Amino acid sequence: MVADQGYGVREVQRVVGVTYRQLDYWARTELVVPSVRDAGGSGTQRLYSFQDILKLRIIKSLLDTGVTLQKIRRATDFLAGMKQSPQGTTLISDGRRVYAEASPDFLLDLLAKGQGVFAISIDGQWKDLEKDLAKGRKRVARAGGS
Repeated sequence: MVADQGYGVREVQRVVGVTYRQLDYWARTELVVPSVRDAGGSGTQRLYSFQDILKLRIIKSLLDTGVTLQKIRRATDFLAGMKQSPQGTTLISDGRRVYAEASPDFLLDLLAKGQGVFAISIDGQWKDLEKDLAKGRKRVARAGGS
């Protein structure tokens, strides 16, 4: 299974699109420490798990949107502290804030310790309005026909 093996630095650089210096800095500052094997001195190679690489790709994506590394640390720390698995979570960013979609109508602000942010779906409102108006027409038609 892919998730059970370790991946070397070159492979990680290739699939994530980061430099060796970035990986080294993030490991030394404990943003992402390789969970299969960390460097143990000269001549040893870091080995990253599938989960480590996933986290690195998310970090890289957030960096690409303009989120600072400091804010990314806070967001990933919050995600790591959540009781449920982050799988199935959608992260949303405007380059300044990072949100996690808790449901189609509710976002969590990961930089404000999980403060709730309500989302209003235009499509959802549209569909609900069509249903409500259709119900009203049926009532009017029945009342007029009696």
